Formats: sequence, structure tokens, C-alpha cells
Amino acid sequence: MKKRPYTYAFRNFGSGFLFGIGLIAFVDETVFHQLLAWHHFYDRSTLKVGLFSDGLFHAFSWFATVASLFLLADLRRRQSFWLKRWLSGVLIGVGFFQLYDGIVHHKVFQLHQIRYGVNILPYDLTWNIAAAVILIGGIVLFSQTQKRKRLAEEGG
Repeated sequence: MKKRPYTYAFRNFGSGFLFGIGLIAFVDETVFHQLLAWHHFYDRSTLKVGLFSDGLFHAFSWFATVASLFLLADLRRRQSFWLKRWLSGVLIGVGFFQLYDGIVHHKVFQLHQIRYGVNILPYDLTWNIAAAVILIGGIVLFSQTQKRKRLAEEGG
């Protein structure tokens, strides 16, 4: 018997959220830390410490991604995977992580900047506005799934 996906709404969202965090952390690490070499996760020390912090950050991204995929596999096994709810979690995870990185890591704790030796304002604006747009898109998608869940619960 196929289960109703809203029964596992939180698990669908949580799996997507973890996947979104793991995905954007992986992209950030790969593109900005390795390929472009604009910064390290922690730039307030030596290069060796910066590279070590990148390794920890990279491991974190993979742990989040693998955990999300285990949750996803469980949802599929239970025939309770809800794609729209999962995608809302992915978008919220990506937007949340990127906004958290841009505000908390870059500005509050000053662990690193997006880039050094340039006018940072355009980079900050692009980074944080993109994060906000992605986050808002995820929230809109999430609210649509909430309406469907409520209607399904009211209908029996």
C-alpha cells in the first residue's frame, strides 16, 4: 500500500535540507576554495591551517550529503518520497547556508571573505542577494506543500 507523502513531510523536508547544505558547501569548497583559490574556510591563520579547515569543511559537506541520501532512500523504500517537499528543503538548505556563510562567516566572525584584493561590495551583494532569492523560492515551494498537507489532513 502506498503511504501518503505528507505522513513523512518533515523527513522529506529534512532530507532535502541536508542535501541542499551538502550541495552548496561542496560547490563553495570546489569552486571558491579549490578552483578559483579565492579563500579558505578559515583565513585568519597560516596556509596550512586554511587548507586543514577546507578539509574539515569538505568532509562536513559530504557527511550532510550522505546523511540526506540515506533519508531519501528510506523515504523511497516507504514509498513516501514527496519531490516538491524535498526540493523545497533543498532550496531552503542552499539559501540558508549561503546566507549564513555570507553574513555570519564573512561579516560577523570574519573567518574569510569571498575574495581579497578587490572591492568586496559587489561580491557580497551578489552572494547574499542570490542566497535570499534561493531561500525565498524554497519558502514559497514549502508553503505550497504545507497547503497540500493541510488539505489532505482535513480531508481524511
